[in-house]
Amino acid sequence: MAANIYAAWIAILAGIIAGAVSGTFFHDEQFLGGYDSWSRRLTRLGHIAFFGLGLINLCFALTAKVMAIQTGLAVSSVLLIISVIAMPLVCYLAAFRKYFRHLFVIPVLTALAGVALFVWRLVTL
Repeated sequence: MAANIYAAWIAILAGIIAGAVSGTFFHDEQFLGGYDSWSRRLTRLGHIAFFGLGLINLCFALTAKVMAIQTGLAVSSVLLIISVIAMPLVCYLAAFRKYFRHLFVIPVLTALAGVALFVWRLVTL
């Protein structure tokens, strides 16, 4: 679970940095094509994905610790780490090349499967 804690805090740091970088230009109404543009929406989504999936990784690791679960978590752990890397990456790639939107299946399915397997592990204790 240590890897998920590291991934979580690195993602939170990356989210702060991404927000600071894009926030530097948000005063410009036409930044990345304007507030409602595809590019601007996807960069905002990528920024938030760092925080959201980072927190899911943190909750996963802390819940496993509190519940004293020591086995049966390896697959969930790996899937959640993949999702916290893949979701912001796909968001930023799709922001500038729309055809990358087809890759959203990767972070969505890894997050879904990682959480579903973890919930299954919790209910079968």
